Amino acid sequence: MSRSLAEIVQREVFEAKLVAIRRQLHANPELSHEEFATTESIRGWLAEAGIRLLDYSLRTGVIAEIGGAKPGPTIALRADIDALPVQEDTGLPFASRAPGRMHACGHDYHTASLIGAAYLLKERESELGGTVRLIFQPAEEKAKGALEVIASGALDGVSAVYGLHNKPDLPVGTIGIKEGPLMAAADGFVVELTGVGSHAAVPEAAVDPVVAAAHLVTALQTIVSRNVGPLESAVISVTRLHTGTSWNVIPEKALLDGTIRTFDPAIRDRVRERFEQVTAGIAASFGVSAAVKWIDGPPAVHNDKELAEAAKASARSVGLQVLEPTPSPAGEDFAFYQRVVPGAFFFMGTSGPREWHHPAFDVDERALPLTAAFLARLAEDHLIPNQIRSEEP
Repeated sequence: MSRSLAEIVQREVFEAKLVAIRRQLHANPELSHEEFATTESIRGWLAEAGIRLLDYSLRTGVIAEIGGAKPGPTIALRADIDALPVQEDTGLPFASRAPGRMHACGHDYHTASLIGAAYLLKERESELGGTVRLIFQPAEEKAKGALEVIASGALDGVSAVYGLHNKPDLPVGTIGIKEGPLMAAADGFVVELTGVGSHAAVPEAAVDPVVAAAHLVTALQTIVSRNVGPLESAVISVTRLHTGTSWNVIPEKALLDGTIRTFDPAIRDRVRERFEQVTAGIAASFGVSAAVKWIDGPPAVHNDKELAEAAKASARSVGLQVLEPTPSPAGEDFAFYQRVVPGAFFFMGTSGPREWHHPAFDVDERALPLTAAFLARLAEDHLIPNQIRSEEP
């Protein structure tokens, strides 16, 4: 009989290995679709443990498998691997060596945790009644990587998929698990307003897109306050406004862009419809033309009820305290997997000093073995019969 999961996870060498992996990744961050060295490092860490590497048509990222000798379902565990274009300001001895790039969202921690889970599962491979597929996904920050993994066929035959994200405001030793919506649909927009330019001293000769843009920014805020119920949720943020080249010239065009965040598909459709109506109305009232371009982001992360409930038991069995998390308006392309197969996504407590994407972002590395143990137990609870697990010392 293999050593128990609890015994393995307590080993100092195991924790030290995960810390070393995480720090190597942290010091060498790579942006979305540029994760070539990261990919080779992951392949090396898995290969040294004898874990099967699969050949899928992905330029970056790794797909691997454990188990399969005994018949049973295939479940997937996913971690994202890309970094952000952020200049690190942590002062860590293993801080980013790449100017302007940083693991400011903790994907290095996610990757190291999944590698740790793979090591644990490999030790119990002969007992698995089915297969664990490991997905080390590229390009999450561009919300493209999940779609590329799906297109490659790496989700084919999978009956359930799990993922997680660090949560700096939750303490180490806790995990946020809930059914239903957890992270928001994240759509972008670009609006081009076109009028007639003129000398700034002769505004009557112009059709001013700057004034129209200013009114539009204000009017768009009424969509949430007047078209979304007080117990519902939506965010519209105009984040950039581009217009003009000189202080004394009324320009011909104004561009504004930003993002919309929603949790409910019906509200998502309603907000986008009203956005176009309000934009067209403001444009008409000021005599400018308007063109709206949508940048479709991932849908909302929406957890399967049965998988979320089962995950709570898995979490408690490895000593984690289960909390009811507050949904996050941030986006996550794990949601695309949930459109294909049932899935659940979790928030793992990491006691971080700063929120995601901050230059001083960091995680408490004590969370690494806990996260690895949780991911491994999720797989075991699917694939190892109860009577075998109950025999663990």
